[in-house]
Amino acid sequence: MERGGCIYFITNTYNTVLYLGVTSDLQKRIYQHKNKEFPNSFTAKYNCNKLVYFELFANIEEAIAREKNLKNWKREWKNDLIIKMNPEWKDLSSEVENW
Repeated sequence: MERGGCIYFITNTYNTVLYLGVTSDLQKRIYQHKNKEFPNSFTAKYNCNKLVYFELFANIEEAIAREKNLKNWKREWKNDLIIKMNPEWKDLSSEVENW
């Protein structure tokens, strides 16, 4: 059975730090970020725990390819992508919790 995947952006309270990740279990991964289960990680260090954007894919390989593509983008382009889906940069975690 093939497993789906997704890419996501999380940020800090002030939207000054942006982290791009890829996962096959977004709900679990966001929980890990919010609870700082990896205390020495980038996201824990910079208090990134607000989910502001995500894209779902049929398989993890597509998600990984999209992540690699987005990593080459300028910050301004990433911001524009987020604003199209989430203009107020609200925390979208509650949408994921209900899956």
